[in-house]
Amino acid sequence: MVSNALSVDVEDWFQVGAFEKVIARDDWAALEHRVEANTDAVIDLFAEGGVKATFFTLGWVADRHPALMRRIADAGHEVASHGWDHQRVFSMGPEQFRADIARAQAVLEDATGQAVKGYRAPSFSIDKRTPWAHEVLAEAGYAYSSSVAPIGHDHYGWADAPRAAFRPVAGAELIELPVTTARFFGREVTTGGGFFRLLPGRVVYRAIDALNGAGQPAVFYFHPWEIDPGQPRVADAPLKSKLRHYSRLGAMAGKMRTLMAGHRWDRTDRVAAAEAEKLN
Repeated sequence: MVSNALSVDVEDWFQVGAFEKVIARDDWAALEHRVEANTDAVIDLFAEGGVKATFFTLGWVADRHPALMRRIADAGHEVASHGWDHQRVFSMGPEQFRADIARAQAVLEDATGQAVKGYRAPSFSIDKRTPWAHEVLAEAGYAYSSSVAPIGHDHYGWADAPRAAFRPVAGAELIELPVTTARFFGREVTTGGGFFRLLPGRVVYRAIDALNGAGQPAVFYFHPWEIDPGQPRVADAPLKSKLRHYSRLGAMAGKMRTLMAGHRWDRTDRVAAAEAEKLN
């Protein structure tokens, strides 16, 4: 039976890409922080479902909540990097990116005492504009990345990228695990995050079943704030951003329970290692 990669992008409600133009980074420290309580709720949800997962965590969050990082690791989950402060990779150059991932890695490893071997770009921002990004990750010693969304989207996407695991750097061991997509009314969408909240569950389940039937793992993601319907509302955010961010938050925990029960899940590092064996 194929093990699928279950992952959480650990960021707070005010750090999401949808609000980056209306909430300044300089204001983050003064806002209500809910990421610790929400992530603890996710840990409990995974314990209830009997699954292990990967928590791709911002260095900014880990720096302020080191005990949370230890609780994640102590529960048997993987702590991996989501960069420092959710700056999109295509907004940086190679040297800035190298510094960003090094800063985040140092804080994450200091908090957990474990090596960080996985990376996910904020907003899946490794795409055709960043041909150097995978090379930087390979040089830094990462075993895998899960940073590519092979779709077209106004915020992210690399529509012509491979759908299955691949080695993006010739001669390097680095594996890229793109997030899983599904067809919905003729449109290719990711199966995690907001799309998972909004789509009928069967659309996602069918996509996972099709991959597993072909012997391939699915790669699923969501965020701790997605199980928090009581989070603050950003009044001056664009309507489209509000709809994406707040729709069906109350349904997410229940949908996650169904998802976990219907498929086999594991940490992303272990899924990446299995895929690497196939590519050898």
